[in-house]
Amino acid sequence: MTSKSMAAALSLIIAGSAASVATAHSNMSAPPPAGGPSTRYCLRVDPITGSRIETIQCRTREDWSELGIDLDMEWAENGVRVIG
Repeated sequence: MTSKSMAAALSLIIAGSAASVATAHSNMSAPPPAGGPSTRYCLRVDPITGSRIETIQCRTREDWSELGIDLDMEWAENGVRVIG
């Protein structure tokens, strides 16, 4: 490949990746979806001491509240998925 065509290809790749990152960050500010009392919300939580492996826990809104976690505040940064 010539240097001009290589530069053009790289600029397209960079532009595409920047657009996908912008889309991912715009979705992160949304509140968690509404659900029933048995709906479980999965969040990333701090790893167990001595480990660097990310942990994901799924609990109901009431369970998160009993643990002192405001689901609406945490969802934007640590929300993963909703079950049920």
